[in-house]
Amino acid sequence: MLLSYKTIKGYGEFEINIQKSRFICYVERATTEEQAQEFIQKIKKLHRDANHSCSAYLIGEYNQIQKANDDGEPSGTAGVPILEVLKKKELKDTVVVVTRYFGGIKLGAGGLIRAYGSATSDGINSVGIVERKLMRLMNVKVDYTWVGKIENELKSSDYLLKGIQYTDIVEFKIYVEESRTDSFVEWITELTNGQGKLNKGDNEFLEIQI
Repeated sequence: MLLSYKTIKGYGEFEINIQKSRFICYVERATTEEQAQEFIQKIKKLHRDANHSCSAYLIGEYNQIQKANDDGEPSGTAGVPILEVLKKKELKDTVVVVTRYFGGIKLGAGGLIRAYGSATSDGINSVGIVERKLMRLMNVKVDYTWVGKIENELKSSDYLLKGIQYTDIVEFKIYVEESRTDSFVEWITELTNGQGKLNKGDNEFLEIQI
């Protein structure tokens, strides 16, 4: 399992006009090829009257599934440029559809490649990119005398606080990168003079906007 990877923040759309043609970019997450194809068909139905709805997607930890479709545009001028943007931005589990309404001016092969690439890049930038990091949720239980010290030390550390539960004791829930759990255990043990009770929780992917 990858410890971190980049993907889009979520669903979004973006439109640009190039030489009187409308290019509408739709982006979405997809973790399976079925999800990607469903999204593509949904957009194509939405724009039944459009000249083209070209698409591409990258799916899997190691981009095991990657497809590009020109949907009637000259071969290699639409789907591949979309796919290349996804690869250049190092995105995973992402599907893009760019719908084109022809404006009467032919763009030529080079113009189409640039147009579909620009629409995709601008569409992704408008939605935003996140880095998904595999984190371990560490639970630290201490008595109330340690609360202030732990809170202050956490603020100046790289560890991320998920939340604090106050009962008869105090429980800190802290996100720690999976590769740093051993060093965190040493850090919290030293910080609390060994008085903190610590246990490992579940793995979770935490999303950090880039």
